[in-house]
Amino acid sequence: MSHAFRFGVNMLTPTSGSEWRAKCRRAEELGYDVILVPDHLGWVAPFPALVAAAQATERVRVGTFVLNAGFHNPALLARDVATTDALTDGRLELGLGAGYVRQEHESAGLPFGSPGERVDHLRRTVEELDRLLGSADHQPRPAQARVPLLIGGNGDRMLRLTAEHADIAAFSAVRPGTTSSLEPLTADELDERVGRYRELAAGRAEPAELNLLLQLVTVTDDPEPALKPLLGRHPGLTLDDALALPTILVGPLEDVVAKVEAQRERYGFTNLTVLEPQLEEFAPVIERLRARSA
Repeated sequence: MSHAFRFGVNMLTPTSGSEWRAKCRRAEELGYDVILVPDHLGWVAPFPALVAAAQATERVRVGTFVLNAGFHNPALLARDVATTDALTDGRLELGLGAGYVRQEHESAGLPFGSPGERVDHLRRTVEELDRLLGSADHQPRPAQARVPLLIGGNGDRMLRLTAEHADIAAFSAVRPGTTSSLEPLTADELDERVGRYRELAAGRAEPAELNLLLQLVTVTDDPEPALKPLLGRHPGLTLDDALALPTILVGPLEDVVAKVEAQRERYGFTNLTVLEPQLEEFAPVIERLRARSA
């Protein structure tokens, strides 16, 4: 079964209440399906921002992209998830990850741990949330019978956890261990990771949505200026290499739309997330894809 396209925007910039509501309404007007917030110190606090987003809009769902499990006690997180889902009338999607920024943990006075320890904590968090929110005795109660769960990560243990528990499997297409430079995976490398996920998820009763976080979207007849900063950060990349990266959508509108459709066929990505700076830039792509599927 193939999922329909869904489009999300990850809001990054703290603002006043009126500005936040205005840009959430703008995202809804442009056709986005989900308004998302990350979980980093110095950025927007996820749950109050999502409640405000839901109050300012009518149709869009709201979600975390993604919560750092290391910041959260599972019992307290279950309370926040249930409350936020109730206050947003059942529009919440919960995204979880293992966390990757050591400095944030140190600033918060929290242990960072090894990669394995962080994945272990994420697994415990996911399983405890399932237990608590799945219990009829848990108070408060979420509005949804199950709050959809997104898990983001590329390593084998993360992919196994995603296959076992997630309704949405999120791929950042960034090489593990390169958090400072965000070294992108090539198309073939992403093929291998998605293929590994599919092996692990072969026994699922229902297929998950597959999500891809897009790093750059620019509709242009001259791709080179838009890609110059990326090429500067990764001197080994050529222009053609950059254009072929799965997380890069740069070029004329029809070429960008064709690449999205090709990646749906190749990988199964139907749930696409852009970063807030591409909010307006991606809108014509959404419009064209929706017109083609109408």
